[in-house]
Amino acid sequence: MNRTHLVLLLSVIGLTGCARRAANTNTADAAVHPPAPSVSDRGNAARPAPDDTEQALAALNAAPIYFPLDSSVLPSEATDELARIAQALRQRSLAKVTVAGHTCELGTTEYNIALGQRRAASVRAYLVNLGVEPARISVISYGEERPADANAPEKNRRAEFSFRLAEQARAGEL
Repeated sequence: MNRTHLVLLLSVIGLTGCARRAANTNTADAAVHPPAPSVSDRGNAARPAPDDTEQALAALNAAPIYFPLDSSVLPSEATDELARIAQALRQRSLAKVTVAGHTCELGTTEYNIALGQRRAASVRAYLVNLGVEPARISVISYGEERPADANAPEKNRRAEFSFRLAEQARAGEL
């Protein structure tokens, strides 16, 4: 657990003690402000049900972002897709994404790994600029090692997305 999460947790615990209501609340107030979940309910509320997990991940799908030869500059046609991804991530606070950078077979292995890394990093930087928390975006480069189509090098110059929920990442499920 990093320092930010610890500070947030302590703040929530401190505010929870201050937010207790008097025992005599009227029914109109209870309808507007439902009671806080009990301690036994809180554990279940933090974990989405399996169907919720599948729905959350199904909503997070994305087409690859294709790059020109020897470039890590985001193409202008990618901005709409990245804006959609950023909005979906902001709406799903438990979701995390890995951006994988890929290249075609031209160039050395070392160069292609570095180019794939730059491609993934440029996508990450754009998503962060759109308001996605940096800690929720990881990057990896496969260089030329995982071609999408061996006969179409332009399809290999890409960044791909894989989404998971934070709980799945901790549990090693995805």
